Amino acid sequence: MTSSSPPKGTGPLARREARLAWAMLMPTIISVSLVVILPLLAVFWISVKPIGLADLRAPTPIVRESLRGRPQAAGDEGTIEYRLRNSSQDKPITDVTLTDTLPTGLTFQDPDPRCRLDGLNLFCDLGDWEGGARDSVKIPVTVSQAFLDADPDLDDTPAQMTGRSENILLNADFTFENFARIFNGKEFFAVLYATLFYTIVGTIGAMVVGLFAAILLNKSFTGQGILRGLFLFPYVAPVIAVAFTWVTLFDPFSGSTNALLIQMGVTTGPINFFGQRPLALIMVTVFEIWRYFPLSFLFILARMQSIPEDMYEAADMDGASPFQKFWYLSLPQLLGILSVLFLLRFIWTFNKFDDIFLLTGGNAGTRVLTVHVYEQAFAISNIGAGAAVAVVIFVCLLLFSIFFFKFISREEGL
Repeated sequence: MTSSSPPKGTGPLARREARLAWAMLMPTIISVSLVVILPLLAVFWISVKPIGLADLRAPTPIVRESLRGRPQAAGDEGTIEYRLRNSSQDKPITDVTLTDTLPTGLTFQDPDPRCRLDGLNLFCDLGDWEGGARDSVKIPVTVSQAFLDADPDLDDTPAQMTGRSENILLNADFTFENFARIFNGKEFFAVLYATLFYTIVGTIGAMVVGLFAAILLNKSFTGQGILRGLFLFPYVAPVIAVAFTWVTLFDPFSGSTNALLIQMGVTTGPINFFGQRPLALIMVTVFEIWRYFPLSFLFILARMQSIPEDMYEAADMDGASPFQKFWYLSLPQLLGILSVLFLLRFIWTFNKFDDIFLLTGGNAGTRVLTVHVYEQAFAISNIGAGAAVAVVIFVCLLLFSIFFFKFISREEGL
């Protein structure tokens, strides 16, 4: 009879190694959760909440304290006034209280009936406030010479206010009105069209131009290094600088491009490149291609230089044309890096915000989904709708990633 050994990977040593591996990975898992997963869950949570920009902070009572009457001599009368208000215009606060420590050297007269004095300690029970409520508490006082000599600042002992209010972020009120609002009407589909056009054409264009540039600079010639450095300029230059330059060059009134076109007789009047449909969308897409083709150029050039020269020498001996060498030798070797570049550039371009915002501000048919997030969340102060658009962006990119890895990457062997 032979003794059977435990299956591989299930012994005590294997289990100990697995626990050690999980322990070593735990800091990474926690970091990823804090940086990626928790903010993502927060966006999903906010997208189904009826929340505006002003609702991010729970309603709180606010107080301003001042001494009225300007007493100048001992025996003068004045009034300590507390001006109170609800920070929210529509959310109530319950059980509002005011506490403060009053300065010495004052003789207090009858305070507000809602308040009581215990020595220098003031306590006021102000009840419940509706949204936008305003109130005041006044305490008549008579000053003494000791008070005037001390010249106290009421802010040295600031008044404290308490109250209970509902935090809309934490309550159980949910709604799909945010999604209904962004899908309502033709605006969303116009934004989606602009996003897809900008992303697909910009991604493919940047890859095609990068491939063409890599083919040009894959040969050795004088000044090759300088030209490679110049090709990187659009990518490494600050986006605000190059965007401002493009807007200046294509300005319809003072831009040199319009002046040149008019002088050459191409057009009889100025063209508003960034201010009219559909030219504005085409221009921001061209800007995307020009600015980000260097990244594709670097990746493709590095891959092309790793292709063995023996393959091209054999093709030359067989009489292959330059196009045949590219189509049957270079392109199959580049498909892997091209597919990875397409995935990265698609995701980055789909999420791009700053380029379009600097060039057009999302006007003239250039409002993409990321600009739509900004418009909803900050321009009209609807954080919930902005988060809903962000969820749509996430779902679109998730579906694209699933399609890519299930179909495209399988064809390329990735």
